[in-house]
Amino acid sequence: MTGRRTVVLQLALIVLVAVNLRPAIVMVGPLLNEIRDDYHLSGTAAGALTTLPLVFFGSYGLLAPFLRRAPRSETLLVSSMILLVGGLLLRLLDAPAALFVGSLVAGIAISIGNIAMPAIIKRDHPGSITTVTAVYTVAVTVGAAVCSGIAVPVEHALDSSWRLPLGLLVIPAALAAVAWLPSLLRSARAARSAPPATASRAVAAQVWRSRLAWQVTAFMGMQSLLAYVVVGWLPTITQDRGLSETAAGYALALSSLMQAVGALAVPVFERRMRDQRPLVLSVAVLSIVGFAGIAWAPIGSVWVWTVVLGLAQGVGFATALSFIGLRAHDAQIAGQLSGMAQGIGYVIAALGPLAFGALHDTTGGWTVPIIVALLVAGGLTLPGMAAGRNRIIGGMPDPTPIPTNESISPLDLRHQ
Repeated sequence: MTGRRTVVLQLALIVLVAVNLRPAIVMVGPLLNEIRDDYHLSGTAAGALTTLPLVFFGSYGLLAPFLRRAPRSETLLVSSMILLVGGLLLRLLDAPAALFVGSLVAGIAISIGNIAMPAIIKRDHPGSITTVTAVYTVAVTVGAAVCSGIAVPVEHALDSSWRLPLGLLVIPAALAAVAWLPSLLRSARAARSAPPATASRAVAAQVWRSRLAWQVTAFMGMQSLLAYVVVGWLPTITQDRGLSETAAGYALALSSLMQAVGALAVPVFERRMRDQRPLVLSVAVLSIVGFAGIAWAPIGSVWVWTVVLGLAQGVGFATALSFIGLRAHDAQIAGQLSGMAQGIGYVIAALGPLAFGALHDTTGGWTVPIIVALLVAGGLTLPGMAAGRNRIIGGMPDPTPIPTNESISPLDLRHQ
């Protein structure tokens, strides 16, 4: 019973961080018109407020290879939440500059949390990586969906300005920082008696020279690019095809909800597979069918294709994050692979909506952008199928397959 309670507590701590890793960004969208009116922002400035932080989602990952020693994962998580609190408070100040700087700080804070968590999952749950990653992914997705949905209702219910709903995000971020402090202190005490870890730069060099690491990174970037295209352009595409503004918003919300379903399905199906290649194929097929349906099927069937796209995004994100733990020999390798995959991956992802919009402006329609999205969806199978085979980065490969097929529930997880 004690072991089960420990696992439940560990999962609760993971979830508490996960629900903080998107709301600071996605909650701005529903309030953007009010923010624009308050500060008299141009359309370009308003767009930068939501897109620039995305570029910084992987910023810590690009810095990590240059560090002499990698900070402990608990240190990174606590620092991430404290930095997030600072960024959230900063953008509440009555100044446009503070709004932008605070959003960028929040993006950097989220990048640290993004990259630290897969290493913790690899270290603490090596035999249940896919299951725990699915729980983490669902928490990230649900946190984003709930907060974007309640932003305006909370503002109206409390008869406040846009600052109050954004300011309330400080509470869960501060709680996460406090909740992880005991783990940070325990890890600091354990580190004093532990042998010196391999230099961070040496581990980074090993990862960045690995073809498998680049395959994981490419899959992460391509599936994230498609996901951000859906977030950025699905409402506009459906409105151009005749859907009302309200219905288009519901379509995006349905897509977000189905991401959680797709992520939870990953460990269920993965335990019946020899490796993750069928999951990669499912992401490609679902994405192709979903994008084609959104663009060219009768508009009355849009809800079907929205569900399909949401499932594709959920399976893709959970699979990409699982690759980080499954393909790493140990937690150190996982930390560096996480930094590489997400650092480069989110830069690729941030370019997706911009390129999609530019193609639309150039061609005057959605046919060419959708065709490009279909090509990306098909193309992600190239790195994805290679990353989906049971291989590892670092150390000596085990002659037996990596134990990824779990037949246990999250409550039955055990340290190995």
